[in-house]
Amino acid sequence: MNDLTPEAHEAVRLINAGRWAALATTGDRGPLASMVSYAVESGMVGLLMFLSRLARHTRNLETEPNASLVISLPDRPEVLDPQTLPRVSVQGSVHPIERDDSQFARTWQVYADRFPSAVPRLQLGDFTLYRLVPAEARYVGGFGAARTIRGEALRAAAADQQTRP
Repeated sequence: MNDLTPEAHEAVRLINAGRWAALATTGDRGPLASMVSYAVESGMVGLLMFLSRLARHTRNLETEPNASLVISLPDRPEVLDPQTLPRVSVQGSVHPIERDDSQFARTWQVYADRFPSAVPRLQLGDFTLYRLVPAEARYVGGFGAARTIRGEALRAAAADQQTRP
């Protein structure tokens, strides 16, 4: 199977272009969708989110780390049917990167480069950096044009795009 499909490349472009997504979690009070900002690690290794441990979606992740991040092109008045908008739902496991972790400085820099305004929140003790590791994605290129993409295929497409001029 060829992992470098057009849909894998389109999904990577859509993920890389975005900054704002719906995070879907589950907890003892049922499902919850929350809007969060995210930054993409090089090679699509992970999607980074800087979340408050006071938030219900974060507490959900602490007990059930499987989650989904949904990214879409924004709706615009000239779009006659929003179901034709490209979108991707990335499923994976979400885990904290604690401040004493050897990866924290590098991953924090990726997030801070994308969101410089978040830097002051680093001083708040309840905020923690989390990484969603993509296991698979469901890419919808428009109405009736859907494909499931394995996490490895997303990473292969990301690596392929990084090597292109």
